[in-house]
Amino acid sequence: FGVILGTGVGGGIVVHGRLLQGPNAIAGEWGHNPLPWPRPDELPGPACYCGQRGCIETFVSGPGLESDYRRETGAEQSARAILALAESGDAAAEAAFQRYEDRLAWSLGHVMNILDPDAIVLGGGMSNCARLYHNIPRLWDRHVFSDRVDTLLLPPRHGDSSGVRGAAWLW
Repeated sequence: FGVILGTGVGGGIVVHGRLLQGPNAIAGEWGHNPLPWPRPDELPGPACYCGQRGCIETFVSGPGLESDYRRETGAEQSARAILALAESGDAAAEAAFQRYEDRLAWSLGHVMNILDPDAIVLGGGMSNCARLYHNIPRLWDRHVFSDRVDTLLLPPRHGDSSGVRGAAWLW
């Protein structure tokens, strides 16, 4: 399962080396499903440009992290700045990042329950965050309906623009 975590959230499903499109050409579109297992304080969720509320994209995109941080602190910061603040020991930034990681783990756990992929490859700007590759697999176990989770969480082989590279191959 290929995941794009950037300005928005998207994805793609590859089976036997081929992209699965589906009859509606939306296979892998997980960002516009509701955040699974939301806490009461997360409901009804932020408004999404698609017209719904509480889409996964509104929580685990870069702007989703920024909005969460702003709601909690009143301060405007970029996702990159929030990560830097968290790494420097800022408690509010660390709390925002932990909420982000929980939400991403819940969301990917949901995908794993449906697809059971061999690997999940992150792409987009948020894929540059090294801590995700350590923390998310530790968190998603409790959301996957299995005795064990062997799915790998991998960084993009060709950088955070790998999704664009993959899209170009479709032409």
